[in-house]
Amino acid sequence: MKLFFLSDIHGSYKYAKQGIKAFEDEKADFFIILGDILYHGPRNPLPEDYNPQKVITLLNDFKESIISVRGNCDSEVDSMVLNFPIMSDYSILLHNNRRIFATHGHLYNENNMPKLSKNDVLIHGHTHIPSGKFVDDIYILNPGSITLPKEGHPNTYGIIDGNKFYVKTLDGKIYLEMNL
Repeated sequence: MKLFFLSDIHGSYKYAKQGIKAFEDEKADFFIILGDILYHGPRNPLPEDYNPQKVITLLNDFKESIISVRGNCDSEVDSMVLNFPIMSDYSILLHNNRRIFATHGHLYNENNMPKLSKNDVLIHGHTHIPSGKFVDDIYILNPGSITLPKEGHPNTYGIIDGNKFYVKTLDGKIYLEMNL
């Protein structure tokens, strides 16, 4: 099973569309959105091609493939217009005999770890910085941000395929690779 991770769309139709194209090109089984879907947030600049209504329509067309969690910029109003659940703080996925704890990152992160077992995975967005590390027998992964990357990183998404984690740029080039 191949999992596609996207975080921090922040209402950008341009980058949501590029994310959907990447999902299709990757031929992934599931599209996991790690929060901050429609609103740009009070601390962020207005994203390029900011158009939450078009993002809603685009993502709703993929509702059967989407698993999503709530980000700090997501609200109950957003859940009323999206045709897939978004208000859970986390989702637990099973992949290759391990649990993947998918969350946005504002509640659970490296500094506030959920209760996980050896070799489990915590994957989150929120920081807008891609990363992959193994700390205290737990994998901590971040696909970066599709819309508003920080610290000079490119716009990215994540893939878990088999026992590999990849962060890729929007043209599909590997930006970071890690064995799981």
